[in-house]
Amino acid sequence: MTQINWTEEVNKRKEQLIKDTQEFLRIKSVLDEENATPEAPLGKGVQEALQYMLKKGEKDGYSVKDVEHLAGHIEMGSGEDMLGILCHVDVVPEGDGWSSDPYGAEIRNGKIFARGVLDDKGPTMAAYYAMNIVKELGLPLSKRVRMILGTDEESEWRCVDTYFKHEEMPTLGFAPDADFPIIFAEKGIWDFYMKQAPNLEDGFAEVTVKQFESGRRFNMVPDFAKAVLETNEASSDIQAAFEVFLAKHELKGEAKEEGNAIVLELQGVSAHGMEPKNGVNAGLYLSLFLNKLPLSKHAKDYFAFVVKYLLDDSRGNSFGIAYNDEETGDVTLNVGLLRYSKANGGQIGVNLRYPVSYNYETASTKLKEVLKGCHFTLETLSHSKPHHVKSDSFLVQTLSKVYEGQTGEKAELIAIGGGTYARSLEAGVAFGPLFPGREDIAHQKDEYMYIDDLLKATALYAEAIYELAK
Repeated sequence: MTQINWTEEVNKRKEQLIKDTQEFLRIKSVLDEENATPEAPLGKGVQEALQYMLKKGEKDGYSVKDVEHLAGHIEMGSGEDMLGILCHVDVVPEGDGWSSDPYGAEIRNGKIFARGVLDDKGPTMAAYYAMNIVKELGLPLSKRVRMILGTDEESEWRCVDTYFKHEEMPTLGFAPDADFPIIFAEKGIWDFYMKQAPNLEDGFAEVTVKQFESGRRFNMVPDFAKAVLETNEASSDIQAAFEVFLAKHELKGEAKEEGNAIVLELQGVSAHGMEPKNGVNAGLYLSLFLNKLPLSKHAKDYFAFVVKYLLDDSRGNSFGIAYNDEETGDVTLNVGLLRYSKANGGQIGVNLRYPVSYNYETASTKLKEVLKGCHFTLETLSHSKPHHVKSDSFLVQTLSKVYEGQTGEKAELIAIGGGTYARSLEAGVAFGPLFPGREDIAHQKDEYMYIDDLLKATALYAEAIYELAK
C-alpha cells in the first residue's frame, strides 16, 4: 500500500478546517440551566453546538445519533469492535479581560483566539477532519470509528452518564482534550461543599456581611469576588483599609458606597482548577480582608475557617490530607465557589484531585472530622475515581508509534490532574491537543491555539484512527 502523507492530506483541507473551526467556536456553548428546555436541557448554546456537529456528520455521510439531547455520536465503518473518540462541545464561561470577543474566533499572529479553542472545540474539529481523511481515502478498517460528543464535560458529566446508559462502550479510545504525547493516568476528582449552617439569632456586629460571593465553577480558580457590607463604622475607614490591603497584596479591586452599603470588589486571575497555583483566587483574598473586620461571631467563624484552612494551601496540608506519589503527583484542592450570608450560612465549593495511589476513604473521614470540629458539614456532589491504562497496552503503544513517527520526538507518558472523557472508558487515554512547550491557557482569558498545532493534531489523529481501527 502507498505510504500516506498525513500532513499533506490535512493541508489539502486546511482552509475549510479553519473556517469550520471558527464557525463552531462562534457558538456560545456555556451551560445555561436557567433557560433549559426539554429540547435543550443544558441551554440553547450547548444544544446548538451539539446539533452543529451532528448535522455536519449527517451531511458528510456518517451515521449520526442524538442521545436525549445530552450527547450524540458520529460513526463510520463496520465491525464488532469500536474505536471511540471522546469529545465535548461545552465550554467554561468566558470570564473577563479578553482582548477580543471570546466567541469571535479572531485570528492573530497565526493563532485562533476563542473560548474553547483548546478545550475542546478546536481538537473536536481536528478529530472530525481526521475521520474525514480516513473515510475519503477509503482506507480499510476492521473496527467502527465513533466520535462521541458530550455536552456537560465542564460540569457534572450528565452527558456521559446518559450516553452509556443507552449506548455501548467502545473497545478502546482516546480523548483529544489534554496534552501530547499521551496522558495514560488521570487523578481522582472529588467535588464537594463544605457547609456552615445559617444562624439567624447571631448577635450584634459593627460590620454585617449582607452578601459575599466568588466563583462560578468548581474547576476554575475564581477571578472575581464581591462583598456587600453594612456598618456602624465610618465607611471611609473600611474603604481606606481595603485600598491599603489591595496595594499590599498587589491586587486590583474597588470599594464603593451603594445606598447604605459598602461594596467591595476584588479581581483575581482565573486558571484551571487542576493547578490552583496558576491562578490568584479572588474569593480567598477577599475573605482574608473580611476576616480582619469586626464581624458577628457566625461570619467571623466562616471567614476565619476559610483563611486558616484554605488560603495559600492548595495541597490540603491544613486538613492533614496532603499526599503525593511519583506517578501522578500531589493532591490539589481548588476553592471554586465561596458564598456567605446570614440567612443561608456559608458555603465553600471545593474541587479536590488526588493521585492514583491515594486512599480516598481515609482522606474523606479525616476531612469530615476536621469540619465537624469547626461546625461545618461535608456534602459530596460528584466523585470520579482515578484512571490508569498500562503503558504496554496496544492503545498506548500504537499512539506512541504514531506520535514518534510524525514528530520525531519521544512519546513520554504523562499523568495529569485534569479529568478527560478518557476516564469513562476502560481502555481510554487522552491524546493532545497541547504540544510540549506550549502555554496551557485553557479556562483562562484570551484562550488560543496555534493554527499550525491544529493542523499537526489533525494529522496525528488521522493516522491514529487508521492505526487503531485498521
